[in-house]
Amino acid sequence: MAWEYSEKTKQLFMDAVHGKPGTHLGEIDDPDGVGEHGSISCGDAMRFMFRVKRHATDPTKDVITEARYLTFGCTSAIAASEALCALIEQGEYTPITALKISNHDIVEYLEGLPAQKIHCSVMGAEALEAAVFNWAQRRGVDLKQLGIDIHTDEQEGGRIVCKCFSMSEPYLRRKIKELNLRTIPEITNAVKAGGACMSCHHAPGGLQDLLDEIWGPADKTLKVLSNVTMPQPVEPASPMSLSPYQFNKKIEEAMDSYVRPMLQQDGGNVEIVDIKDAVVYCRLVGACAGCSAAGQTLKMLVEKSLKEMVDERVRVISV
Repeated sequence: MAWEYSEKTKQLFMDAVHGKPGTHLGEIDDPDGVGEHGSISCGDAMRFMFRVKRHATDPTKDVITEARYLTFGCTSAIAASEALCALIEQGEYTPITALKISNHDIVEYLEGLPAQKIHCSVMGAEALEAAVFNWAQRRGVDLKQLGIDIHTDEQEGGRIVCKCFSMSEPYLRRKIKELNLRTIPEITNAVKAGGACMSCHHAPGGLQDLLDEIWGPADKTLKVLSNVTMPQPVEPASPMSLSPYQFNKKIEEAMDSYVRPMLQQDGGNVEIVDIKDAVVYCRLVGACAGCSAAGQTLKMLVEKSLKEMVDERVRVISV
């Protein structure tokens, strides 16, 4: 499906993958703080780092002067990472005051995110927290003495509730309370837990049990509904269930409706050379052809968009 991203989200993404001045995709040599969240096997992963201007006598007064990230993920994951770095650099935060930046601030900066993509903003806030903990270790700052709990033991200790995404009970309890998550879909949208095999939804000690323990048992009274038309199940579209013509048509529609207009904003375009099964062979043309970030554009814009709009199994190969 095509996600309804704000114009600001799309522009931040495009600027980042093209490496435009003022964007933050990349690394810092010898950073003062580094933090990671997510994993590539789960579909989203972020490595966040920052540099500070060190205070001569009081490390708690260090000021963040530069922030960068390496993010594996979709349009919203890249844009949310850009938003986090921009918020930090514009606000002249210390590492400790930067912890005030929440996923809600990131969503607001992006002028909104689809509900199913809120986890991208949460990933940024969690990576920031991990980077601040790393900075504190390097600078000898006792965060506990300052009343700051970074929750470093959540994944190492505690029962794993969602095995697909390796999420522990302590972590899920904290995020349910912090983000006021009241239903299983809200948990999945915010942190991805329960979004794969779904076996943790109603298993003993699973997501519903955690919700019941934190907020109280949900009302399970059966309600009689009249005149309700049940929707017919829809088979997900995939290269195997579509004819080659139908699949190719969907690829072209996605290219024309979203990918090409995005590239054309910067004087570029993309040509489809061939399609075999779920592999799309493409060639960037125009301004994009000679761009140093052409490889990133194919992966992070063209392939990611086709995965979201057509099928997760799509792969894009440059020719």
